[in-house]
Amino acid sequence: MRAVAMLLIAAGALALLDAVVTLVWQEPVSWLYATLQQDHLEGALHEVEVAPPTPLETRELASISDERSRIALLARDLERRSGEGSAVGRIEIPRIGASFVVVKGTATADLEKGPGIYSETRFPGIGGTTAVAGHRTTYLAPFRHIDALRRGSTIRLEMPYAQLTYSVISQRVVAPTDVEAAVGNVGYSRLVLSACTPLFSAEKRLLVFARLVREDPRGAARKLPGGALPHPIEVLHSKPRPLPPVLIPLDPRNGAPLV
Repeated sequence: MRAVAMLLIAAGALALLDAVVTLVWQEPVSWLYATLQQDHLEGALHEVEVAPPTPLETRELASISDERSRIALLARDLERRSGEGSAVGRIEIPRIGASFVVVKGTATADLEKGPGIYSETRFPGIGGTTAVAGHRTTYLAPFRHIDALRRGSTIRLEMPYAQLTYSVISQRVVAPTDVEAAVGNVGYSRLVLSACTPLFSAEKRLLVFARLVREDPRGAARKLPGGALPHPIEVLHSKPRPLPPVLIPLDPRNGAPLV
């Protein structure tokens, strides 16, 4: 009985310690699992980055001299051949010190490895919306501090074919059933980060919206026909419309501006 009592006390102490660590940092057991997964994904992503283009890609790229078209071609091919849960790129968010390998898919097993691209959206570089989901309290908690992002904060997606830079424009809290808010197209290339909110709850979803502002070709996208030098692609946007006298959302899909 004494041994059983000691085991119960130890189990209770460990459970309490786990809860305290989770509150102030993140859940440690899932952190260890996801850390090992990220280490494996790093190697897998490197293999994707150094792999030469397929024979079909080589033939198609030979006739394309436009960097943006080359990026889109390689993005579509990577999207098509990548399996669920496989490493496809890296997300970097300097303001919150986040840097994680991104996988394809948002199933439970996918997000236990790291942030995942919604299957309802396109890979970055194709155009339209790219939505990425991530945990905030478990499995490395990659998006724990995305609520700290502000207008103008930079988010980078480093894909094997391009580095895409986005600038945060707004955020919004929606119901978990409002998937369209995250995946809908709005007429320009954008990135949407999605995570549960508030912390330790799945009651709502916090969405952070960002516009694409620059594309830098990488890998096969840089090797232009005739040896021409590739150039970064600056994405120009029209000037925002002036605010109306009453502050109402100009477009409910884009959320309220950050301050």
